[in-house]
Amino acid sequence: MSDKLIRATAQNGMVRIFGAITTELVGEAVKIHNCAATAAAALGRMLTAGSLMGAMLKAEKDTLTLQILGGGEAKGIVVTAYPNAKVKGYIGNPEVDLPANDKGKLDVGGAVGLNGNLLVIRDMGLKEPYVGQVPIYTGEIGDDLAYYFTTSEQTPSAVGLGVLVDKDLSISAAGGFIIQIMPGASELAADLITYRLEEIPSITELIEKGMSIEEILEFIFEDMDLNILDSLVPEFECDCSRERVEKALISIGRKDLEEIYSEGKEEEIKCHFCNTSYIFSNKDIGELLEKL
Repeated sequence: MSDKLIRATAQNGMVRIFGAITTELVGEAVKIHNCAATAAAALGRMLTAGSLMGAMLKAEKDTLTLQILGGGEAKGIVVTAYPNAKVKGYIGNPEVDLPANDKGKLDVGGAVGLNGNLLVIRDMGLKEPYVGQVPIYTGEIGDDLAYYFTTSEQTPSAVGLGVLVDKDLSISAAGGFIIQIMPGASELAADLITYRLEEIPSITELIEKGMSIEEILEFIFEDMDLNILDSLVPEFECDCSRERVEKALISIGRKDLEEIYSEGKEEEIKCHFCNTSYIFSNKDIGELLEKL
């Protein structure tokens, strides 16, 4: 099933829905970062959440950054998302791999840790970005985002995120949804959605069965006036370039650059998001100094 993100409403617009299959996206990211199983699940959930939340952005040039740092062995996860559902991200320790939790699942919460915060940073081109922050609730990421939406944005929300990792560390299913109850929605609708989400199988089970994201949402919102608005293709895409990295190198200052140049050294800079290496020879550094 190809990756797809759907924007939809239900109950005459009183329920806002974002749902996605992200199996290919997560698979690519896990390969780039050479993730162990627990790290793959943690990074995959964050990337899926980022893609869904990116699709909530209003303007084309808006960006959203998600960061969760809980003191666990994952050593933090950062994801940057865009309105076209494209994302990039990395995990501090891609080798983290813990024993299964008490439910027999990959222990994402244990890897993330509970001693820290979840940050949501929206850059809308204003002087300062909007920063929302909540203490980590469970470390499972979906629960933490639901807590963020409900407490920081006063929008009662259900967030489901799932990543199924095979024994060979490939991704057999990944996806998620964000369901938000708008002001004016009836309590009955909210209760019905809560009940259905408690009763249905996990989103990865539904994806593994071959259900499309449209079919999954129709399954959840049967007889609730589901209205699919549009769709996007979520993708892992890094926008780094040699020019950007060059600017970062210049930013360390003339003194440090002169030191590197005088010692006859070259400089290698690796992008955190996609692991691409950029090598600047001693001659390149000399040319940068001339530009300065």
